[in-house]
Amino acid sequence: MNTKTYISRILWFEGIGFSINIFFLWLIEFFDSPVDPAQGTIFFNWRECLIESVLIALVAVPVIFFTRRWLSRLYYLEGFLRICAWCKKIENKDEWVPIETFFKENFRTESSHGICPNCFEKARQK
Repeated sequence: MNTKTYISRILWFEGIGFSINIFFLWLIEFFDSPVDPAQGTIFFNWRECLIESVLIALVAVPVIFFTRRWLSRLYYLEGFLRICAWCKKIENKDEWVPIETFFKENFRTESSHGICPNCFEKARQK
């Protein structure tokens, strides 16, 4: 699963959690509404529920926004390759492997050796 799928799932569950809060807010208000025994009418305070729902939504928007930003940043930082400064091996699944092996296993790409123009000039000058 890719990074965007993980982030989307977490944000989806977060949105579901806020929606459940709003649902229970309305449910509790409905069942806890006072009844006028003389007339048998229920005083359902829908204005209070609406105001509370809007307040929950106003809290939900920045929470979901900042969660998305923090998760994107976290996955970005975790995506860096760790390369040994001495032998140039790459850490792959808690194991240090040569660059050629890393490319072969992760990208199914064969690699070959060559020399860049700058290194070629330096080697030629020696």
